[in-house]
Amino acid sequence: MPDSLTFIGLHYWAGSGREFQQVAALLAPAYSFLAPDLSGFGESVPPVGGGYSIDAYADQIASIIAEKQVGRYVLVGHSMGGKIALALAARQPAGLVGVALLTPSPPTPEPMTDEERMASMRSYGKLAEAEKTFQKITVRPLPEDIHQQILKDNMQTTRLAWDAWLLHASREDISARMCNVLVPCTIVAGDQDDVMSPSVHGLETLPLLPTGTPLEIIGGTGHLLPYEAPEEVAQLLRAFAQRL
Repeated sequence: MPDSLTFIGLHYWAGSGREFQQVAALLAPAYSFLAPDLSGFGESVPPVGGGYSIDAYADQIASIIAEKQVGRYVLVGHSMGGKIALALAARQPAGLVGVALLTPSPPTPEPMTDEERMASMRSYGKLAEAEKTFQKITVRPLPEDIHQQILKDNMQTTRLAWDAWLLHASREDISARMCNVLVPCTIVAGDQDDVMSPSVHGLETLPLLPTGTPLEIIGGTGHLLPYEAPEEVAQLLRAFAQRL
């Protein structure tokens, strides 16, 4: 269908494309949903030459879009994936009609203290730490298979991708490019998000996006919106797509 719309999900740091499975199922068959594993995460292969910068990830997504010959699409960026989605949107690629940001990492350097950064570096590859992170970033109770999936994704992340985000990509400042993001955008946040509170989006991201971009809050949720609130996320994405 030439007028059909595809959602392209960009996952969070230490996650994988599998986080979008429930949302994708709820949007089918009206919309197709692509959710690749970003380099260094999930089942991905190591990047060819490009490394783990925000632009290298944007290149990876652009080449997947070209390879799959995707027509009209909306980028759905969650957390780390939000920053990557904005970098790609600033290039004004053909076919892009909208950007939905789920509790995104801002275009400015992510607000993270050196202490938090070092603690995250030290927690790499430790199951007990992955469990601690899970408890911190989720609010709604999740089924055990989802819980295990989140831990597995954390443990599968490569050291290079883990450190590259903490030391470099999360600190990148792409805010000057945001004037080039011209498609409609929406931001969705969890009201109890311990990692990226709604106020961060209101201060760091919203002012840089097209005028009139809404900030939607999902009550009783933490940072992992596609897992914690798949119905609400799917509903918001459907409503967003229908406005485009």
